[in-house]
Amino acid sequence: MMKPLLCLSASLMALALVGCNPNKDPAKSGAQAASVPGNQTLSGTLASASSLSDFNAIVRNAGLDQVLNGVGPYTVLAPTNSAFGTGEGQALAADDMRGPAAALVRAQVVPGVLTRADILAAIDASRSKRVQIRNMADGLLTLTRDGSNIIVITESDTRARLVEAETLASNGAIQPVDGVLVAMPTAAPAAAAGG
Repeated sequence: MMKPLLCLSASLMALALVGCNPNKDPAKSGAQAASVPGNQTLSGTLASASSLSDFNAIVRNAGLDQVLNGVGPYTVLAPTNSAFGTGEGQALAADDMRGPAAALVRAQVVPGVLTRADILAAIDASRSKRVQIRNMADGLLTLTRDGSNIIVITESDTRARLVEAETLASNGAIQPVDGVLVAMPTAAPAAAAGG
C-alpha cells in the first residue's frame, strides 16, 4: 500500500520540480516549448488570444481575471472557443452565471508553471506513464500521453487534449485544450428571491 503512494508522491514532486526549474535550457525543450515568458500576465495574454475569447469572457465574469493578473505562478488549461458547444461559452459569461463560471475556471487552473516539455518529461519519468496534479478546485487531474498528444483526464473521466501552441506569460503558462474539465451547466440557475 505504501509503495503506490510513494510512486504517486514521487511523480507529483518530479512534475512540480520540473515545472519550477528556472534554469532549464529552452533549446532542450523541443519545438513545443514557448521560448521566453512574455511581459503580459496570464489575464492579459488570455485577453489577446482570439481563439480563447470565450474562456477569457468566462474568467472575467467569474471575477478571476485579477487573480490571473497576480503573482502566481499558475498554468491555465484554457479551453479554445471550439471546446464549447454552441453558445455555451457566451452563456457562462452572463451575470447570472458567475458561480458556474468561477467553478469552471478553478477546474482549468493548476498551480505552478508547466510547459509541455515539463509535462512530457514527468510522464516519461513515471513508471505508470501518468502524472497526477490537483487543480484549483481540488480535483485530481491525470496527465498522460497518446502518441505525441498530452491528454488531461479528470476524476470523472472527462478528457481534453492540449492543442495549439503554449504561451508563457509573466506569471505562468497557458496551455490551450480542446475540452472543458467540468460538466457544463444546462440552464441558468433561477434568481434567488430578494437578491
